[in-house]
Amino acid sequence: MTSSLILTATPADALIDVPRHLVVRGAAPGAHVTLTARTARAGGVVWHAEATFVADADGVVDASRDAPVSGSYRGVSAMGLIWSQVPEDGKSRDVFPQPVIAPLVTTVVAQARHSAGHEADNVAVPSSVSSSVSFTQRLASDGVTRREVREDGLVGTLYLPPGDGPHPAVMILNGSGGGINEPRAALYASHGYAAFALGYFKGPGLPDYISNTPLEYFAKGMDWLRRTVKPAHDFVALSGQSRGGELVLLLGATFPDAVSAVIGYVPSALIHSAQNACDPAIGREGPTWLLEGKPLPHIWENNRTASWAPFDEGPPPHRHAKAMLTALDDPDAVERARIPVEKIRGPVMLLSAEDDGSWPSSRYSRMVTERLAARAHPYPVEHLDFDNAGHAIVFPYVPTTQLVYAHPVSGKISTGGGEPSANALADERSWSAVQAFLAQAVAERAQSQGQS
Repeated sequence: MTSSLILTATPADALIDVPRHLVVRGAAPGAHVTLTARTARAGGVVWHAEATFVADADGVVDASRDAPVSGSYRGVSAMGLIWSQVPEDGKSRDVFPQPVIAPLVTTVVAQARHSAGHEADNVAVPSSVSSSVSFTQRLASDGVTRREVREDGLVGTLYLPPGDGPHPAVMILNGSGGGINEPRAALYASHGYAAFALGYFKGPGLPDYISNTPLEYFAKGMDWLRRTVKPAHDFVALSGQSRGGELVLLLGATFPDAVSAVIGYVPSALIHSAQNACDPAIGREGPTWLLEGKPLPHIWENNRTASWAPFDEGPPPHRHAKAMLTALDDPDAVERARIPVEKIRGPVMLLSAEDDGSWPSSRYSRMVTERLAARAHPYPVEHLDFDNAGHAIVFPYVPTTQLVYAHPVSGKISTGGGEPSANALADERSWSAVQAFLAQAVAERAQSQGQS
């Protein structure tokens, strides 16, 4: 008889955050089955991963049930062939499609090599058999619309869910890499939110650096979002990553009437200087945020213990967090730079990483929750801290292997920390928690308005 290998992937076409069920049938019991996954990502660069499994007594391999015996990842992981991918050019970092609304197509090839003892069963089989299947990941579901925003001095992209709405809204802010976070906005819209990714530097017509960014710009962004989409229950949440995580806490405290909820990915409890995203003419110890034209005090300002040496010295990759920790040894500077999070009038969610190489987001998040608890914050506060994870908490399911990078502004070779498997787990668990947090925040907002 001839062995026939069948590989299936379900669902075949779905949002990027939907896990896929990869199953191989028709292998010989005990056969070594290698799955190889290839995905063409931004710029046409192919990313790949592989894993070898042992077929069970029924000749089946199930990636959501079985751990590989060798390959790109260890342990049971339904989407291990995605998060363990590496770029074939050895250097690319952009894992999302261009444009964002384009699909990501992954082709998986299964090849079975039968064990040496299989011939004893007097079954005639080829030395190897193969099968292939493709599946599609999307950031934008059917009916999601995209609109570039270049008005009122604002630069960003608005993604809207299908249907007339009204929809609750989220404004998304990037960190020290700048730009416009369209992937996250598209996915928020795919889950029912009017999502406005607002750029504030390193975007079309925007400054090249984060230095001296006025907070009033973001207030204008929230006002524009409200006027444009007329969100359900007047709900506008802020979602920010890294420096954007610092920023959303600061905005919630500065403009509390405009902010319905805050989601801080790897955030800071303190206001920081411009750091790696600074204007070289001003320097990394210069101010980041302005309010009414005046710079806000930051942790590096008049700090008696802060030193860049732990970050600057030694061979790359550098850990920015080492320098940040020196600044925390000056309690007076810490207090001057502390974000008054108790002024936020809404629920707060914090997502941090224990091995954050960029700054101590776990410690910062604890500082926030402790201050909110001490001030009897009357709204829900959630903090998820991920062991062995690094700075790059995104959403599932994307490659998490590129831990070392050149900072997009300074060019400094750094590491965000973490391990690929831990980062992948953080991506998965954080995103499901964020969705639950937002749904509850919207429901509570509706109830408070008598519209539940």
